Amino acid sequence: MSQVLHTPPPTRAPADDDLAALAARHGLSVSGARPSLPEYVRRLWARRHFIAAFATAKLTAQYSQAKLGQVWQVMTPLLNAAVYYFIFGVLLGTKHNVPDYVPFLVTGVFIWTFTQSSIMAGTRAISGNLGLVRALHFPRAALPISFALQQLQQLLFSMAALVVILLCFGVPVAASWALAVPALVLQFTFNAGVSMIVARMGAKTPDIAQLMPFVLRTWMYVSGVMWSIDKVTADDSLPRLVTVLLQLNPAAVYIDLMRFALIDSFRADALPPHVWAAATGWALLAGVGGFIYFWKAEETYGRG
Repeated sequence: MSQVLHTPPPTRAPADDDLAALAARHGLSVSGARPSLPEYVRRLWARRHFIAAFATAKLTAQYSQAKLGQVWQVMTPLLNAAVYYFIFGVLLGTKHNVPDYVPFLVTGVFIWTFTQSSIMAGTRAISGNLGLVRALHFPRAALPISFALQQLQQLLFSMAALVVILLCFGVPVAASWALAVPALVLQFTFNAGVSMIVARMGAKTPDIAQLMPFVLRTWMYVSGVMWSIDKVTADDSLPRLVTVLLQLNPAAVYIDLMRFALIDSFRADALPPHVWAAATGWALLAGVGGFIYFWKAEETYGRG
């Protein structure tokens, strides 16, 4: 008597569409899925206290191992200014063409350092905090924004030294100093936007952090930190396109605004035309554009 073996028919693996329908039927969603842009903004605003606390904690811990501690927040840009003064002011004679050269230089170094440090910190905002990114669920934009806020706090701490330098070199207190507030708000928005752009790039390609110092050093030399763009472009010896690019350079725009606000000898005729419009445009372009660019890759951070 023969025995007939009956094999069960092969089962069909559920298709992706079936799984998606099943998940939707039971109210399930993809873990770490990117929320809509308005919802993302709402979640980010809800984490504003975390952003501020994280920035403050990072700033406090930055020089915790140094014997001079937080004094280095002021000493670092001042030492850089001293080096630039010797090289550009004394050896190259730049100081002879610029009134109030020391206040001019120190203001430029402090404001440039704010942008430089924000962008450098942004390149490692995701890649340098993978443990935090993978362990907790929060809008990842909080990290580059908090690093930019950390650098703003450091700049405000250093502004006390800048005010002392201005007063020691005969720059009087003036009502125009109030213009420093909107200038810093615009610069912070710009810095945070660029930080989000490089944070996304650095999350995918960590080598960006190695390349960025060379990019920033080149950017610094064309931003009028140590020399006056107005003096160089006054004689029309440069091509018109080069002059326009120098004047609309965002780093130079924010440096010039702060010099105009703080230094009485830096008059309005030293500013490029429509400087406030340029500063606002760069802030909106980098801030809004950088935020959207970062948000589009939200679900990829910390994976792989």
